Amino acid sequence: MEDVEQLCVDAIRFMAVDAVEKAKSGHPGMPLGAAPMAFVLWDRFLRHDPADPGWPDRDRFVLSAGHASAMLYALLNLHGYDLPLSELQRFRQWGSKTPGHPEHGDTPGVEATTGPLGQGFAMAVGMALAERSLAAGFNRPGFQVVGHRTFVLCSDGDMMEGVCSEAASLAGRLGLAGLVCLYDSNRVSLEGPTDLSFNEDVARRFEAYRWRVERVADGNDLEAVAAALASANREAGRPTLIVVSTHIGFGSPKQDSFESHGEPLGPEGVKSAKTKLGWPLEPAFHVPEEARRRFADAARRGADISRRWRALFKEYAARHPDLAARFERAMKAELPEGWAAGVPSFSAEQGPLATRDASGKVLNALACVVPELMGGSADLSPSTKTRLAGAGDVTEAATEGRNIHFGVREHAMAAAVNGMALHGGVRPFGATFLVFSDYMRPAIRLSALMRCRSLFVFTHDSVGLGEDGPTHQPVEHLMSLRAVPGLTVLRPADANETAAAWRVALLRRGPVALVLTRQKLPVLDPARYPIADGVPAGAYVLAEPEGGKPDVALLASGSEVSLVLAAAGVLAGRGVAARVVSMPSWELFREQSAAYREQVLSPGIPRLAVEAGVSLGWSEFVGDTGRVIGLDRFGASAPGEAALERLGFGVENVASAALGLVRPGRP
Repeated sequence: MEDVEQLCVDAIRFMAVDAVEKAKSGHPGMPLGAAPMAFVLWDRFLRHDPADPGWPDRDRFVLSAGHASAMLYALLNLHGYDLPLSELQRFRQWGSKTPGHPEHGDTPGVEATTGPLGQGFAMAVGMALAERSLAAGFNRPGFQVVGHRTFVLCSDGDMMEGVCSEAASLAGRLGLAGLVCLYDSNRVSLEGPTDLSFNEDVARRFEAYRWRVERVADGNDLEAVAAALASANREAGRPTLIVVSTHIGFGSPKQDSFESHGEPLGPEGVKSAKTKLGWPLEPAFHVPEEARRRFADAARRGADISRRWRALFKEYAARHPDLAARFERAMKAELPEGWAAGVPSFSAEQGPLATRDASGKVLNALACVVPELMGGSADLSPSTKTRLAGAGDVTEAATEGRNIHFGVREHAMAAAVNGMALHGGVRPFGATFLVFSDYMRPAIRLSALMRCRSLFVFTHDSVGLGEDGPTHQPVEHLMSLRAVPGLTVLRPADANETAAAWRVALLRRGPVALVLTRQKLPVLDPARYPIADGVPAGAYVLAEPEGGKPDVALLASGSEVSLVLAAAGVLAGRGVAARVVSMPSWELFREQSAAYREQVLSPGIPRLAVEAGVSLGWSEFVGDTGRVIGLDRFGASAPGEAALERLGFGVENVASAALGLVRPGRP
């Protein structure tokens, strides 16, 4: 048995090494050192079915140390996933299913896109949180239809990242017992020994986070690794960290050296490592038949577990048909029938309303009909208006709540939201002030790369927030979010556009950022303005001048829409006909037909764009002859209305700028 297991470990090692060597690029060091713990986990503990990588109650495995991707691809291939050897032989090549770091959606069995260190760990926290929430909501006596674990493999580099610390603290506070972290502690990073920059006792740090901690002194000791994992699986109240001491580049001439981290071993290095560990020099990608049979046994066990779960779920559906139907719908990311009917509309007679307040009302209405909606804020729910009334809090003891207190941990919040979205079955959101989106950017970027259904709610969206001043007044942030490929950004102009934006957000495939005001805005009359159809198009003609032939087009998003509407009235009194265009989403607008875009922008007349943020990017819509009133400086501490007026966002300034376009050189 031990001989076969060692063959399996070395098969993983050298399949990864050969892939790196063939590509002349990659990271062989971690696969050589971490293959034993990876084998034990996948062979004895991980509940997975290679023939059905997406079955709902599978264990999740996240390789947070994404640079060891060749090891993950070896595990997937050897266990029978749809990842043929030819793909490993095309490691890191154009169009292969084996990219340089794991990418969710490209490779069967890859649960999350990883590589930026710490992100995978934090996403695993979100996955474990989603699992526990679903278990509380759907399990019934005799029917544990949700009962899996989340395993994450981390490196020294992961443990240095702040997002990892944030997420570990959150997981410990919530008592996420379904989360197990294997920490490959080889004490080497890219520059050299970790002592150069990192000498803390990680185990004691995690104990302070209220994690259970196990230690394995020798990463090659398969039974010690197995014992630690078995102990972790028995833990019912805390997440578990297993610190496994390993040797980077084990068996190679570069063992324990940073030189094995991110460079191929080279022909002589490969020869030396294979010789030392008793592995055939040829052929490359060699796998002994005994090892193949062992990997096949694990795959068969996984298929059997999957079949037994499906039989259980069939009985569950007979006993609890409504719950089963809701579970299947939620896991498919489908919305309940008639879900949009409960979205409120707002009357102008109600008076001005901040879009953050309107968002809170819409979110709570949606939460009543979309029970999988859950989330929270980075300690700001009274300000972001994202608390779900009557939905309970997620705590260590109360697992059925839907309000998550992420704490002042913006980065971990965003990454955990991604993990929840990847897990499926829940519709997660995270909220904070727009200026703090900077703290979340790496996770936002990954959400777009993975196209997961993450919802980010950003309030206090401009200098209009007022007295808190330039440290809290976002200027470049809106454009920064628009620069992320695949992220849909929606900045609604009023309460009714906010309601429409939430409808778009829940239907959208991929991440969405809702950008909302602190200050109150006039409510646009939905009976007068084509809001419901206009917002999904990204931009639309909100108002046309009498007679229908405009002299100038005024373009704006968010709070500046009501400003340009007022300016259009002033212009009318001066004999200038202005079209007003609301542009809540550039991304949605770009998806429309050329004919529609032309109809909205009305080429041939001058265009003025107005937005309380940097002017960068607006030239796409105003053209060479247009103008932008933006904010290419930081704000100032003052009441919001005063700050906006002094910085150029007043009715008279907008009207004067428009007149200058229509009547150049004339007063």
